[in-house]
Amino acid sequence: MQTPWEYRYAHRSQKSGSSVIRELLKLTEQPDIISFAGGLPAPEIFPVNEFRDACNYVLDHFGPQALQYSTSEGYIPLREMIARHTARYSVEVTTDNILITSGSQQALDFIGRLFINRGDYIVTESPTYLGALQAWNSYGAQYIPVRTDEDGMIVDELEEALRIGPKFIYILPNFQNPSGSTLSLERRKKLIDMADKYGVPIIEDDPYGQLRYEGEHIPSVVALDSEYRGCNGNGTHYTGNVIYLSTFSKLLAPGLRLAWVIAPPEVIRKLVMIKQAADLHSSSFNQYIAYEVGKGGFIDEHVKVIRAVYKERRDVMLEMMDELFPREVTWRKPKGGMFLWGILPEGMDAAEILKHAVERKVAFVPGGAFHPRGGNDNTMRINFSYSSPETIREGVTRLATTLKELIREAV
Repeated sequence: MQTPWEYRYAHRSQKSGSSVIRELLKLTEQPDIISFAGGLPAPEIFPVNEFRDACNYVLDHFGPQALQYSTSEGYIPLREMIARHTARYSVEVTTDNILITSGSQQALDFIGRLFINRGDYIVTESPTYLGALQAWNSYGAQYIPVRTDEDGMIVDELEEALRIGPKFIYILPNFQNPSGSTLSLERRKKLIDMADKYGVPIIEDDPYGQLRYEGEHIPSVVALDSEYRGCNGNGTHYTGNVIYLSTFSKLLAPGLRLAWVIAPPEVIRKLVMIKQAADLHSSSFNQYIAYEVGKGGFIDEHVKVIRAVYKERRDVMLEMMDELFPREVTWRKPKGGMFLWGILPEGMDAAEILKHAVERKVAFVPGGAFHPRGGNDNTMRINFSYSSPETIREGVTRLATTLKELIREAV
């Protein structure tokens, strides 16, 4: 039955749908479900004591300021801390290059609002982050997907996409959500060169960059772009071709809802105007807290704890999958991050398998939704960061039993 409200919604809302991930997260509310569906950090390693001490310190020393309205750009000491951290990775920025947002999802929405006209083409990896697609669908974006493998976007296939004249390239180069792949150094350099050749900006989304468990650190795309343009060491603002996003959600806690954008100052000024229309500024109190917790090198030490915990969980999941999964199923082996990417035999539908898996009280995310133009329904995203090693062993056992039965029936 139609209601009067249905005639009042804006046209752009017709392209908005409920997030597959958000819906699947409801499964985690059922205590008997082992959920590998959400992209959740491990709550038992949140620095609760440090947050408690920081809250008391902020209220004792900066209470009125922390509880007051603040600048749209963000708390200056926090932006200065981010600038110092960024400089360690060979990108010289100042606070004029940095905007604090209420989570990376808000940053993605602002980028869509700033750049995307209805019908504009966006180059993405395939698969890519579902949250970005959800943010940009309402602005009428069209997508040009480029295939990926374990070394990230297959950049040799990028030029054809760039000839179409996309508005920008969106990429998650480190331990990508959902596939876990990492863009190789060679491909990063080629990406920068081709983007420069065709005059197409790059949006680098990097929530997992510090969560590496093996192998050598690879410079960020923004760092390589800065080097490519000779910007390093000249004491000026970053003015390159990359907009960089990162977040405190994976380093401290997602409940803070704090992330940041690094971009040329003229882009930051435009994003600030958009933020003023959206929420004026991100939570003053949360920004003070993030700064007090993060200053003095705490994040560097805490990340070591996170890496150790997640590496153990990743290794347990890989070990159990090697032992129990049917040979017809393959998967990528990430060197960091929070996700594994499973590939089922051609013709199988992960969404249908999920229904049977839930009957066995285990859940994952079907991979089809991560592909901008659909298809690839035989893929699945599996999270390892949230569950304990014991829970992972039991959950993989249940999932392996389900897969073996369904593959046997399909043969």
